[in-house]
Amino acid sequence: MVEKNDAFGGRHNREEEYFHKQELEVIDKMRRKAQTAELRKRLAERAGIADEELLADLEALGYTVDTVKLLHLVPLVQMAWAEGSVSHNERELIVKAARIRGIEEGSAADQLLDQWLTDRPSDETFEKTLRAIRTILHALPESERVNYERDMLSQATAIAEASGGFLGFGRVTESEKKILEHLAQVLLDKKS
Repeated sequence: MVEKNDAFGGRHNREEEYFHKQELEVIDKMRRKAQTAELRKRLAERAGIADEELLADLEALGYTVDTVKLLHLVPLVQMAWAEGSVSHNERELIVKAARIRGIEEGSAADQLLDQWLTDRPSDETFEKTLRAIRTILHALPESERVNYERDMLSQATAIAEASGGFLGFGRVTESEKKILEHLAQVLLDKKS
């Protein structure tokens, strides 16, 4: 009789362990889901975007609450890479723009920016980020949007001029002109 109790008792213990393990996994899954939702909420607030699909795209590209402030520098990074590499002058202008936007040296955003200035981001990063910027712009009052668009295109032009022409000033290459046109088209495109 003792053997039967031990056998059933052992089975009962294994079942308890199994169900306890299952409960822990469910709890862990719920906790991770809540953390993800909270991070997405903070990302949405920081970026000024409510579109879930767009937020998912930004997360997939590696944006975090700490790095989303780089969104508005991506068109400048794209312009800097127009000729296949980032010049010293272009890098300096972009880093200066980052500091003005509150990106501190050594921060997660600064480290990602440095990576982007060393290794060209993917076309997908550029396009999905421009889409996010356009979404943000369409949520702004018209006067703010117009000022932002003008400033962004002005800064992108300054980056294009930073390494061209005589002593690095005054010349915008054809590939840079194409990127400027693309930026203008995407940023100025009216949402239907």
